[in-house]
Amino acid sequence: MYSHTTQIRVLYGHVDKMDVVYYGRYFEYFEHARNELLRSLGLPYTEIEKSDIRLPVIEANARYISAARYDDLISVKTTIPEMPKARIRLEYEVSNQEETRLVTGFTVHGFLNSKNKPTRIPQVLKDKLLPYFTADD
Repeated sequence: MYSHTTQIRVLYGHVDKMDVVYYGRYFEYFEHARNELLRSLGLPYTEIEKSDIRLPVIEANARYISAARYDDLISVKTTIPEMPKARIRLEYEVSNQEETRLVTGFTVHGFLNSKNKPTRIPQVLKDKLLPYFTADD
């Protein structure tokens, strides 16, 4: 398992008329956290793209528990729970500065080659993740 946590300050433009973060914004927070997780592995998304691999979202889910508000400093913990093969699943947990869980969710991404055909996990990503998984994963 590999995890990374990133922090995001809620901007005024992220809240709706009820003064809470608009529900769709959490998927942007997931994306931000996913990019930071890849960067923490020394493999920013731009490097993956250079190897002609794309990671389209093929499934996304969010469960809303409580709301974030303007100027909250939220943490998004992103976890890769199992070694990817033809798909990668990322799980997210969003909490506020009081460590109250706000949202949980996940995204599933396929791997596509430069011809938009499904492929397996790129070797460069596999090599970065291998140290975090046992042979049983």
